[in-house]
Amino acid sequence: MLLFIACAGTVFYFGHDYYLLKQTDRDNAALLETIASQRIEIVDQRRQIQMFAGEIQGLKEQITKLGRLEKQVRLIADIDKSGRSSGIWGIGGVSKIDLDQELPIDAHHNALIREMHHQVKQIKSIADKEKLDFNDLIEKLTKKKNLLASSPSIKPVSGIITSPFGYRKSPFTGRRTFHSGLDISNRRGTKIVSTAVGKVVFAGRKTGYGNVVIIDHGYGKATKYAHLSDILVHKNQQVKRGEVIATLGNTGRSTGPHLHYEVLVNGTPVNPSKYILN
Repeated sequence: MLLFIACAGTVFYFGHDYYLLKQTDRDNAALLETIASQRIEIVDQRRQIQMFAGEIQGLKEQITKLGRLEKQVRLIADIDKSGRSSGIWGIGGVSKIDLDQELPIDAHHNALIREMHHQVKQIKSIADKEKLDFNDLIEKLTKKKNLLASSPSIKPVSGIITSPFGYRKSPFTGRRTFHSGLDISNRRGTKIVSTAVGKVVFAGRKTGYGNVVIIDHGYGKATKYAHLSDILVHKNQQVKRGEVIATLGNTGRSTGPHLHYEVLVNGTPVNPSKYILN
């Protein structure tokens, strides 16, 4: 009986121990499976984080390009930024090592996340500033557009320049006199066009100049067209750049068919050649 009890106890002890061992083995297998699944999930999350970091890097490069574009437009249009600075050049970059998807999941993980949060804040701040800068640029370009449209920039008539702006020998007196415009010769009746957007403030005859058209372009600029044959516009008429306003003639004090063309800035004649771009 004692031997039976001892054997039964031994069997029960080892059987219970075996059961616990098997249970622990099953629990370990489940735990390993969970760990493997979580590891796969962590690796996937790491790759997504790295992809997001790469997108942030691309966004930063796009903002930088926009900043350069804005700078070029301001330079071409001669628009000052008035001391404003976008701070684009201060954005940091994500290390290429951190973007390596083969990098162990525990390497640089926290630093990468912190850097991403920092750059997102930077980009948001700079994007807000760039929005203000572009709004300012658009507003100034609009004003500049009106100014450029009102600035004489084309030749008023085809032909040969027979007398430039400046001092010359007068064809009438032979003395050295100041010539306040350009003389452009061509056939009588050749079409003459307005060299910029503006308003006709005079259309009629003037002593010495014959038939004359004067156009006010705003911003202190005006143009005068003299010795005309036919005047095709009237006072207070709005004209566009390139619109026909008269025909070339020989009226007034003139030695032959030509156009006397003047550009005036704040009432003072300036060299019209500087306002002919074509």
